[in-house]
Amino acid sequence: MSGQQRRALDEMLRHAPLDVGGDVAKARAVFHEMMTSIPLPPDVTTTPGQLGGVPVVTVDAPGSDPSCVLLYFHGGAYAIGSAADAASLAADVSRHCGARAVCVDYRLAPENPFPAAVDDAVASYRALLDQGIPSARIAFVGESAGGGLTVATLVALRNVGLPQPSSATVFSPWADLTVSGASATGKAHLDPALTPQALRTRARDYLGPTTATEPLASPVFADLTGLPPLLIQVGSHEILLDDAVRLAARAADHDVHAELQVWPQVPHVFQSFAVMLDEADQALRSAAAFTRTHWAPAAKTAAGTVPDAPLQP
Repeated sequence: MSGQQRRALDEMLRHAPLDVGGDVAKARAVFHEMMTSIPLPPDVTTTPGQLGGVPVVTVDAPGSDPSCVLLYFHGGAYAIGSAADAASLAADVSRHCGARAVCVDYRLAPENPFPAAVDDAVASYRALLDQGIPSARIAFVGESAGGGLTVATLVALRNVGLPQPSSATVFSPWADLTVSGASATGKAHLDPALTPQALRTRARDYLGPTTATEPLASPVFADLTGLPPLLIQVGSHEILLDDAVRLAARAADHDVHAELQVWPQVPHVFQSFAVMLDEADQALRSAAAFTRTHWAPAAKTAAGTVPDAPLQP
């Protein structure tokens, strides 16, 4: 692990042009340019489609097991970002897990406030089940707002009686839209990417008239009983550190298998920077091992082969 790598990443993020809490249209354009500035590896394919009427982008890396699906929820404070913008990190997760990733293009605020994102996430998962893909061969992955959405979606699935996926991994989850965690102020001077003010602005956009303590918006306030195993990864140099810590504690309070990994001196969603940060690659490997551990063995056909369950448009 290189202190020089961490310092270089911190410097790059502090000088990035993105203002998360600024004008939405401009932020979306800048974020898209940042996230797509480095081409995907030539062996990665992306295929647009739909699941349950929700736009998705399927990301495949070599060696992907067609019987397994990573349902991926992108970040962007519920107002910026897209499935296409998340393809690079989703491809890294796909490659490490050996499974295709399906990035959900859930509707964004302020045009589509809560619960639009949760509704789209549930619809996309329900569509996978309807295609015959067993819940035990589906895992959820989410980053930042997508991490909070991941856990909120699990709660929503439980509430409507749908089976849980095999596991969920969240990177730097935004799980408290009240932005009241101690690290929101205590870590502000260390976080090179996010500010409490920016998150409060985007929270207002997403929540509309909904209270910020609504469990399906801020899962740190939810009853997490019955959720699948959770892996929570977070950096110690980010204002959302406390969201991750409290989310793990909340899961433990409700008898959910939860693993919390706090990676020292790294920023928000550091897993995105595997090309320049050793810790990012190590975290991705850890997340992949966790995911593979909780997948059920693939069902066998009469011929003894694993059935291919391709996604349908």
